[in-house]
Amino acid sequence: MNMHTKPWLKRIVGILLSATIGLTALAFGFSGQAQAATPESEQLLSTGEMYLGVPYRFGAPSGLTSAFDCSSFTQYIFKESGIEIPRTSIEQAAKGTKVKKADLSKGDLVFFSTTGTSKISHVAIYAGNNKILHASSSSGVTISSLGSAYWSKNYVTARRVLK
Repeated sequence: MNMHTKPWLKRIVGILLSATIGLTALAFGFSGQAQAATPESEQLLSTGEMYLGVPYRFGAPSGLTSAFDCSSFTQYIFKESGIEIPRTSIEQAAKGTKVKKADLSKGDLVFFSTTGTSKISHVAIYAGNNKILHASSSSGVTISSLGSAYWSKNYVTARRVLK
């Protein structure tokens, strides 16, 4: 049978092929662990985004909003949402529940090693769509791509602190 002589058959084969590809992508891409954004995570990110552009200062004191380092930023933003977390990125990495990179949800803390060792030295907040909200030493409070070569290479772990 020649599909060129039967256009309806070509259309059915195309529909079936598209459905098969779509279902396969769903089967392989969904782990069931990620959670939908919650009002708490949206509020957390909204609060954090109010500080976009605030300069970076290593060792910025807790509660200071004129400058942040990475962990003073995450500590402050979580505190504004009523959640107490420790001051340093290493201490923050011990809180909450471990989350696989593939299962990140908005509001999760994401940890990196930026010193060339495996030691955690940076923390960010997962903002959805493969983006992180963080206080960067080069840009201050900013949004970056988790998929960039730099952040992918230095990724260590993630923790879910929000319920």
